[in-house]
Amino acid sequence: MGVTVLEQRRWIGKPVKRVEDSRLIKGLGDFIDDLSEFRNAYHLAVFRSPIPHGIIKRVDVSRALKYPGVVAALTGRDVLETSDPFPVGILNPPKYYSMAINKVRYVGEPVAAIIARDKYSAYDATELVDFEYEPLKHVIDPEDAIKSDAPLLHEELGSNVVWHRKLSYGNVSEAFASADRIVTTKVRFPRYSSVPLEPFAAVAYYDKASGVMTIYCNFHGPWTMYSVLSKALRLPEDRLRVITTRDIGGGFGIKSSIYPFLTLVALAAKKVDGPVKWIETRREHLLSGSSHSERVATLEAAVKNDGTILGIRHKIIDDVGAYIRAPEPGCVLRGLGNNVGAYKFRNLEIDAYIVVTNKIQTGPNRGYNCQHLYFGLERLVDKIAYELQMDPAEVRFRNLIPPEMMPYTTPTGGIYDSGDYPTLLKTALNLIDYGRFREEQKRALAEGRYLGVGLAVIVDPAGSNMGYVTVAYPPEFRARSDYLPKSGTANLARIRMLPNGKFVVKSDVNPQGQGHETSISQIVAEELGVDISDVIVDTWLDSFTDPWTVSTGNYSSRFAAVHASAVALAARKLKDKIFEIAAALLNCNKNDLAVRDGNVYSTREPGRSISLKRIAGTVYWNPSSLPSNIEPLLEASAAFNIPLVKAPAPDDTVNSSATYASAADAVKVEVDIETGEVKILKYVSVHDCGRIINPIIVEGQIIGSLLHGIAGALYEELVYDKETGQPLSSTFADYLCPTASEMPMNIEIDHLETPSPLTILGAKGTGEASTESAPVAVANAVEDALRPLGVTVNELPLYSWRVWELIRRARERVR
Repeated sequence: MGVTVLEQRRWIGKPVKRVEDSRLIKGLGDFIDDLSEFRNAYHLAVFRSPIPHGIIKRVDVSRALKYPGVVAALTGRDVLETSDPFPVGILNPPKYYSMAINKVRYVGEPVAAIIARDKYSAYDATELVDFEYEPLKHVIDPEDAIKSDAPLLHEELGSNVVWHRKLSYGNVSEAFASADRIVTTKVRFPRYSSVPLEPFAAVAYYDKASGVMTIYCNFHGPWTMYSVLSKALRLPEDRLRVITTRDIGGGFGIKSSIYPFLTLVALAAKKVDGPVKWIETRREHLLSGSSHSERVATLEAAVKNDGTILGIRHKIIDDVGAYIRAPEPGCVLRGLGNNVGAYKFRNLEIDAYIVVTNKIQTGPNRGYNCQHLYFGLERLVDKIAYELQMDPAEVRFRNLIPPEMMPYTTPTGGIYDSGDYPTLLKTALNLIDYGRFREEQKRALAEGRYLGVGLAVIVDPAGSNMGYVTVAYPPEFRARSDYLPKSGTANLARIRMLPNGKFVVKSDVNPQGQGHETSISQIVAEELGVDISDVIVDTWLDSFTDPWTVSTGNYSSRFAAVHASAVALAARKLKDKIFEIAAALLNCNKNDLAVRDGNVYSTREPGRSISLKRIAGTVYWNPSSLPSNIEPLLEASAAFNIPLVKAPAPDDTVNSSATYASAADAVKVEVDIETGEVKILKYVSVHDCGRIINPIIVEGQIIGSLLHGIAGALYEELVYDKETGQPLSSTFADYLCPTASEMPMNIEIDHLETPSPLTILGAKGTGEASTESAPVAVANAVEDALRPLGVTVNELPLYSWRVWELIRRARERVR
C-alpha cells in the first residue's frame, strides 16, 4: 500500500469540469420525488405534537379516516405492536420508536400518521386528528436538565443523563501539578443544521409473496443504519431491501437521522398493502429533522509560562434532544483520535455527559463533533495567549506537532498519517498579512474602529472507523466473550468493460452534490488510459444487487481517501486482466505493456498495439480464441480498507479515522460597536487534503464548508423558548440561513499537499475542514477586535444583538 507516483498525469489533479452537471441543470436528475414508478403511490403525512412534554391520554383518528382520499392511519399503538425500539450503542438506553407511544417529549414528535391517495388529502386530514394530553413540565437547557429537580424525560432512567464516561490519557494529574498556571474557559456551542435542498424523502412497498420490504430513500449512508432499521422493523436483513437514488439533494450528515421516518413509511406500506411515499416539508425538517448536539464545555489547560501546553481537562455536557439515537454518542466520540487537534500535548482528560431535553434529537452534521471540539480548544489557546500576554500565533507555533514527527500517534490513539501544520499556519499568516494587519489594527483603534484577526489550526478526520463509537461502552463490557468488536472503514468498487471498449463503474458511494461521478471518471481514465467520456459511473445503490459493506456510503469525507482508493485498485485489477488478454493477442510479455488513448501497446515495440475495443470485442464475441487459462471476463472488483483502523484498545485509545487532513484559517473582521454588526474583511483558509484529485471540486467543497461554518458563527441556530418549550426557528423567516449577500466576498484559498502514505492516490478528505475551523476563527477575531473593551466571546452565533449586548455589559463593568 502507498502513494502511486503518476508521471505525466492526464486526468488526476486536473481541473476537469463536472460531468454530472449537464443533467442536473437541465432538471434531469433522479431524486426520490422523480421516481416515475411511484406516481400513483399513497402519501403519508404526520400529525405532530404541539407541546414539548406531556402524557398521551387519547389519540383518535376516526374523523381523519372519514376524510375523502384517506385510506389508513397509524398511531403509537400500531407502532408499538408492529415494531421495536431502535438500538443504540450505549448501556441501558431509553426506548425510542418512530412515533410517540405513551408520552410526547418534544414539539414536532410524531403522534399519528395519515395515509391517503394524495399528499394534500393526507396533510388536510392530519388536522382532524383528536389529541388529548396531560402537559408536563419541560426542560430546554442542558445545564438545567442535570439538576436534581429537573423534570425527567424518561422516568425509568431516574436521570436526564443517559450516558457518562470519563476518559483519561497520559498523566493528567502530573501535568497539572507541574504547570506554571491553569487557564480555564467555558464555552457554549449552539444547535444548527444543514438544511439540504432536498429534505428527507422515502418510498416503501411490501411484497407479500417474498416477504421483502423495499425502501427507496435519499440517505447517503444507509448501510450504517441498515441493521438498526432491520431490527426496528422486525425484518431479517435478507427481507429488507434499501435502494438509494443516483442523485441526492444534499445531506451533510443530517440525513443519517432519516431512519425513524423510513420505519414509519415502511409500517404504513405494510398496512395499506401498496407503495407509500413521504416527502418532508421544509418546516417539518426544521421542526423535527435533526441537528448536531448543543454543547456546554469547560476546559482547563495546564501551561508553562512560555506558552507550552502540558495537558487539558475537558468537561462536556452534550444535549441530544428528547432521545439518544444512533450514531450517538458520536457527538462526543467522533473526533476522539484527533481530540488534541494539531497540538503535541500528551495528557488529556475527557469527562463527558450526554443529557436529554425536550428538543428534537440530534445526529451527525457536517464536521460531526469537530466544530464543537475546536470551538473549545482554539478558544482556550487564544485565552492562554492573552493571559500570558503572548501573540496567539506564537502560542500555536510553540505547540504545533512538527512535520518531522509524522506519522504521529496522538495520546487518544489517532494516527496522523501526514501533515505540516506549522507551514499551514505560516502560509495563512502571510496571506492575511498578519504583521501589517496588527499595525493597521492599532491605527484603527486610535480612530475608534475595532478590527480583529482570528486564527484556528485544526486536524480534519476523514473516513470514520466504525469502531470509534464503541468507546461508549466501558472496557470491561468490550472484553466480554459475547461482544463483537467493530472496526474498519472499507469501501468497494466494481468496474466492467463493455463490448465497445467503454467502462461502467459501480460505486458504493451516494453523491449528494460533491461531483463523485467526475472524480471517479478521472481516476478510471487515468488508470486505464482512456478519455473520461469513455467512463460511465452508476451511483444508484441497491442492497440486494450491488456490493456494499456496513461502512459503505458518502459521509465522513471518506470519498477521496477510501472510495477513490477502491476505484483505483479495481481499475488496476481490470487493467491487469486487459494486459493478460492483450499479451495473448499480441504475442508479447504482459509486463511490457502500457495503455494510452484507448490502445494497449508494447513499450519495447510501440508499433505492436491493439485497441481496447478490439480486446473487448474478442472477449465478448470470440472468447474461444483465447488461451484456455484466460478467463473471458472483463470485470474487476476491489475493496479498500486501512488496517490501522482497528477496534478500540482496552485503554480506550482508538484511531477513529482513516486519514487526517488539516487546515489553518485566518480571518479579519471589523465590528461596529454601535450596532454589534460583524463584517468579515478577508478570510484565508489553507488546506492540506493530501493529493488533490480535482482542484475545481476541492475548491467548491472548501468554499461550501467555509460558508457553512461562517453561518454557524454568525447566523444559524435552532432556538427554543425556555418558558414554553416551543421551537422559534421552524421557518426560514426565523432560521437565518444566509444567502450569497451575507457571505464574505474576499475569500482566499491555498493548498499544501502532503500525500497520505495510507491511501492509494495519497488523497485525504476535504469537505468538512472549514466547517470545523470557521466558527472558532470568527469568534477569535471578534474577541480580538473587542478585547480593548473587555469583551469575551464564548458563545455562538454572534448575532449583532448578541455582540451589542456583550459590548454593553463590558461597558457596564468598566463603570
